[in-house]
Amino acid sequence: MCKFGQFSYRELGLVNTVNLFKEAIVGGYALPAYNFNNMEQLQAIIQACVETDSPVILQVSKGARNYANPTLLRNMARGAVEYAKELGKKIPIVLHLDHGGDFEICKECIDNGFSSIMIDGSHLPYGENVGITKKVTDYAHSRPDYVTVEGELGVLAGIEDEVSAEKSTYTQPEEVVDFVSKTCVDSLAISIGTSHGANKFKPEQCTRNKDGVLIPPPLRFDILKEIEKKLPGFPIVLHGSSSVPQDLVKIINSNGGKMKDALGIPEEQLRKAARSAVCKINIDSDGRIAMTAAVRKVLNDKPQEFDPRKYLGPARDSLKELYKHKNENVLGSAGKA
Repeated sequence: MCKFGQFSYRELGLVNTVNLFKEAIVGGYALPAYNFNNMEQLQAIIQACVETDSPVILQVSKGARNYANPTLLRNMARGAVEYAKELGKKIPIVLHLDHGGDFEICKECIDNGFSSIMIDGSHLPYGENVGITKKVTDYAHSRPDYVTVEGELGVLAGIEDEVSAEKSTYTQPEEVVDFVSKTCVDSLAISIGTSHGANKFKPEQCTRNKDGVLIPPPLRFDILKEIEKKLPGFPIVLHGSSSVPQDLVKIINSNGGKMKDALGIPEEQLRKAARSAVCKINIDSDGRIAMTAAVRKVLNDKPQEFDPRKYLGPARDSLKELYKHKNENVLGSAGKA
């Protein structure tokens, strides 16, 4: 037994991803996977998903667990289920470990009520990635309440939270069948050109339009298509899929921020991906940007303000509107709860 005790995610009112992913693939949409580590973020996520009638995956990273405390996070997820009901809608809610780095942290989260786990062995040699991923799936799938597992092939560049890599390595389609067969994962995160953080591309990787605006390179939909052929109907995941809204970056920079050359994944490319076997899309940096823009504007406009509610409230509201937009216009998950 892990040091925090054992809890079933069903006792918390949570669900795993098995049926949600099946429905998403058939329906041509992707589930939102939004990271959180404080109350305002969680309020915004639940409000946005209730108002758009969307299922949601609440993601917790290693950094979030260190920042907020595992016990608090588990009970925040329990509270999110009840909060959604208070708002008038019982939406499916998943509690997911984002980028689990080893077996012990995955086991700890499984034992503490997480309904879904990612084991990230993508930085390891292929055989070691298979080995650690299989060890996690064996444990997760043996639980009385089946915990779903996400593995990863390929490496995303960039920095976000405590995950970083100098350069990306595209997923090799010829490896996916062997990996999925040997590990028994429930979903597979792939690398086709997305990247962690707010600076996903260097200027030299981009082109410029007639107005001098940077245009990022397109996602490798050819790789995605090959993977779909080899794993028909299998759930695919995209990490590092923030779009870095330029209007929000402008607000940050005009209120004392210094987000130089911040650039993300165009939303139309994410919508195209969501119509395929990609049924989970991770968005974190966009949420950070939305909240930071609102906080900076309030404190710049009202430098005398010192009540956290007066700047965290607008930050929460901005985040909610961003996530409603994502559900309705990018992921296609609105109305699918």
